[in-house]
Amino acid sequence: MTLLLSDADVSAALDAATTVDAMRAALLAAYEGRLVAPPRASAPLGGGRMVLTAGHLTGEWYGFRSYDTFGHPEAEQLVVLHDARTGAVRAIAVGEELGSRRTGGLGGVAVDAMARPDAATLGVIGSGRQAWTQVWATAAVRPLREVTVHSRSAARRETFAARVRDELGIPARAVDEPAAAVAGRDVVVLATTSPTPVLDAADLAPGTHVNTVGFKQRDRAEFGPDLLAAADVLVTDSPAQACAYTPPMLAAEPPYADRLRDLGAVLAGAVPGRTSPEQISVFCSVGLAGTEVFLLDHLVRVSATVV
Repeated sequence: MTLLLSDADVSAALDAATTVDAMRAALLAAYEGRLVAPPRASAPLGGGRMVLTAGHLTGEWYGFRSYDTFGHPEAEQLVVLHDARTGAVRAIAVGEELGSRRTGGLGGVAVDAMARPDAATLGVIGSGRQAWTQVWATAAVRPLREVTVHSRSAARRETFAARVRDELGIPARAVDEPAAAVAGRDVVVLATTSPTPVLDAADLAPGTHVNTVGFKQRDRAEFGPDLLAAADVLVTDSPAQACAYTPPMLAAEPPYADRLRDLGAVLAGAVPGRTSPEQISVFCSVGLAGTEVFLLDHLVRVSATVV
C-alpha cells in the first residue's frame, strides 16, 4: 500500500538529529555517485511555473518533488517515492514540512562540518519557516547557549525568539538591527526572501560560519560579494545545481567559482573544510535534488520499524 503523509505526520516522525543524519548520508551518496541528482527543471505555465527536482538512489528508489511559483495561499509541495525494483509508489508526502526539514537538515550538516567545534552562539536574519528549521537543526549538532534573531517585522522576530525558548529550551532574544543579530556570533544564518543584501560582512567576527538559504543569484541575493570575498572556505551542497542557476549564482561565478567546494567532498575527506579557528566559512545552500525523496524514504523506513 502507498503511504500518504501529511505535515503533521512528518513533524511527528522526523526529529532534528535524525534529519541531519539522513542529509549527511544523502550528501555522501551524491558525492560517491550513488545518488543521481540532476539540477531542477521547470515548466513556465503563464503567471507561474511548475518546478521539479528528482533523484535516484541506485538500485533502491527514485522519485521527485514538485511545487509551483504561482504564490497561492494554500500551495503545497508534493514528494513521491518509487521503489526502484518495481516502480511502485511507496509513499507520497503532501505539504511544506518535509522540504523545510530537508533544508534545515542540510544546514545542520554544514554547521557540523564547517563551524568551529566550540561554536555555541547563533545569529539569525529571517524569521520564517526556513529560518526556524536552520535553528532546529543547528541545535542538534552544537550545544547552543544563545540565539539572536532579526527580521523586518518586530512582532515576527519576537514570536520567533519565544519559539526558540519554548520549543528548544535555548535562551533567545530579538534585536532591532541585522548587525546586532550577527555581531560576535559563532554561527550565522541568512534565511530571507530579500533580493538585496541584509548582511555586512564586516560585522562578522573571525571564525564565524555562515549558512545562506535565501536568494543568492547575481542581482538577486540576500548577501553581497563582500561575504564571498571574506570567506576563507566556500561550500555548497551541489556544485552542478549552483552552476545551473539563471541568472548565475554569485558563488559559481569568477572570482569565487574556483574556490567553491562540494560539501559532500568535505564530508568524505576528499577536500579540506575549515583548517583553523579564525577562518570564516560560508555554506551556499541550493537544495541538493533528490534529498526530499531521500528523507521520505528514511521516514518510511523509520515508520515501518515503529509499526
